[in-house]
Amino acid sequence: MPSPRTDAAPEARSGIQVIERMMKLLDVLSYHPDPVSLKQLALETGLHPSTAHRILAAMATSGFVERADPGTYRLGIRLLELGNVVKSRISIREAAMPLMQRLHQQLGESVNLGVRQGDEIVYVERTSSGRSSVRVVHLVGARAPLHVTAVGKLYLAEDGPQKLREYVKRTGLPGYTPTSLTTLAALEREVDRARRHGVAFDNEEIEQGLRCIAAPVRDDTGELVAGLSVSAPAERHSPDWAELVKETANAISLAIGYTPPTGGRQA
Repeated sequence: MPSPRTDAAPEARSGIQVIERMMKLLDVLSYHPDPVSLKQLALETGLHPSTAHRILAAMATSGFVERADPGTYRLGIRLLELGNVVKSRISIREAAMPLMQRLHQQLGESVNLGVRQGDEIVYVERTSSGRSSVRVVHLVGARAPLHVTAVGKLYLAEDGPQKLREYVKRTGLPGYTPTSLTTLAALEREVDRARRHGVAFDNEEIEQGLRCIAAPVRDDTGELVAGLSVSAPAERHSPDWAELVKETANAISLAIGYTPPTGGRQA
C-alpha cells in the first residue's frame, strides 16, 4: 500500500534551497571589498534578480547584509558580532585555560577570564583557589559593571577619553563599596594608570575584602578581546603579581595569533 503523500519533503527542500541561496550571496559578498549591485550579485550567484532581492531583503532585516547605496549590498555587522562571539567564547577559552591553570598553581589564587558585553564584564572562565572565605563574585557567567572591575578598566582605557565620559554619563557610576570609583575624575586617573602600565586593579571596589589585578588579552588584529585577572582576599593580594599576570595574558594573546609590534607594547 503506498504511503500517504505529505508536503513535508517539498517544504524541507524549499527551506534548504533558501539557505543554499543565502550562502551563495554571502560568499559572493565576501569576495568584494566594495558594495555589490543587485545585478552583479544575481549574475555571480546564478539567481534571478527578484529572488536575490527577496533573500537580500530578509538578510538585511537580520543584519547579515547591509544596503549601501541604492541597489547595492555589503556584508552586515551581525556577521562581525557572531565572529567575535565565537572568538571570545571558544578560541580564547581553549587557549587560555592551560595557561590560567599554570598561573593558578604559581599563585594559589583564583584566575579569571572576562569579556566585555556592553557596559559589563562577563566572566567566561575561572579557576577556583578553594582557600577564600570571601564571597568571590567572579563566577562563570557572572556580570559586573566595567568601572568596578580590573578587567573592565582595561576596556575603558582602550575606549579613550570621549567614550569614557559617555560611559560615565550613561551609567552614573553606581558605587558598591566605600572604595568604588564614583566620580569621573577618580575613574579617569585610574584608567590612565591602566593605560600607562598595561595592568589594572580593583581595590575592593565591587566586594569588600576582595582585590583583583588584570592584564589585557589581544587577538590577531591587536584588538582587546578579554581580560585575564587574579582575584584574592585583600590580606593575600600582592601588587607584585602584576608582571606574572601580564606575562600570562601575553602568552594567551600569542596563542590566539597576536603579534606584538616591533618595539611596541605587548598584550
